[in-house]
Amino acid sequence: MRLAFLDCPMGVSGDMLLGALLDAGLDGDRLTAALEGLHLSGYTIRWERVTKGPLAATQVTISVQDAHTERRLADVLALLDQADLPPDVRDDAKAVFRRLAHVEAEVHGTTPDQVHFHELGAVDTLVDIVGVLWGMRALGVERLVASPLPVAPGWTDSMHGPLPLPAPATLALLRGLPIVPAPVQGELVTPTGVALVSHLADAFGPPPPMTLQGIGYGAGRKAFERPNVLRLWLGEAEGRPSLEPVTMLETNIDDMNPQLYAHVAERLFAAGALDVTLTPVQMKKGRPGVVLSVLCRPEEADALSAILFSETTTLGVRRLALTRQALPRRTTQVHTPYGPVRFKVATLPNGRERAMPEYEDCRRLAQQAGVPLALVIEAAVQAYQGATARPPAGSEMRRT
Repeated sequence: MRLAFLDCPMGVSGDMLLGALLDAGLDGDRLTAALEGLHLSGYTIRWERVTKGPLAATQVTISVQDAHTERRLADVLALLDQADLPPDVRDDAKAVFRRLAHVEAEVHGTTPDQVHFHELGAVDTLVDIVGVLWGMRALGVERLVASPLPVAPGWTDSMHGPLPLPAPATLALLRGLPIVPAPVQGELVTPTGVALVSHLADAFGPPPPMTLQGIGYGAGRKAFERPNVLRLWLGEAEGRPSLEPVTMLETNIDDMNPQLYAHVAERLFAAGALDVTLTPVQMKKGRPGVVLSVLCRPEEADALSAILFSETTTLGVRRLALTRQALPRRTTQVHTPYGPVRFKVATLPNGRERAMPEYEDCRRLAQQAGVPLALVIEAAVQAYQGATARPPAGSEMRRT
């Protein structure tokens, strides 16, 4: 498994992440070509080697003609829907912007769809987010672990005037993440940087066991008495299984209209839930009820609990701290007579692969073509087998 460790002694921002990826070997020309898929104009992106104290690093500069373009969440999501990007990059970018919209709404006392992103809707933020997500995919990173994030008191300027540090949106994004005192005064973590790290990293702490293969240094723009750099370590995982912390949220419900459960599940998945399940149970006084279970990353537990309280009739939510072992996986795409279909390809402990077509892709294509769903799934499986030519011995194929 391709592993990455993000060492954040001086914090994290979108441009520092992008610089670290380029410094670690990401092809800049391929990155520029990929960003053209956003169909955005009025900006330039360049990168150069600089020194921060005694250390050499790559600094990314995005110059925008109109740096204060305001966009609502719907505008950003529509732009991403129309972009020519790999489907997983587009989906991840939409998830990051939804998270940003939720915290901005929380901070300003409004709803996510009414949020004006201001700086966060500007072209440079779109480029940062899509560039980092695409870059991680291009370097083959399958798992990211990050160090605790440093924070310091102080003040920063914004479109809303002076704000205390960490900036309110940044502080909301840091909820559930490990933080440490910063070694210097000033803004070290930005909303874009924290949103990306919290979305990409599945654990925070020391470096995971790996065979180290590459290192990238991303430069921050501010000058401090210490080198303002972010370090990205790239390597291959050791053979033993890796475990990640997860949280299980559970609540028993016996007094809610069952028609609402599908809506609740959709909201939970959109907010970052890893899994949502319903289990029928018999509750007190002989009433039939449901155990609603939500599996999530620990840093998402507060936001998902809030959805349970607002969207269901529950009066309490249980939290269980668990660990899970997940198979390393990658996403690929095949072309069928009905259109493109994504596949999830998991690697089993014995090295064999298990491939499964994405159900939603197959369902959408079946509806568009007016053909049975099973026909589209079969065509996708045949296309995948043809694309892989000779599957590895013992490889498995799963149909949805």
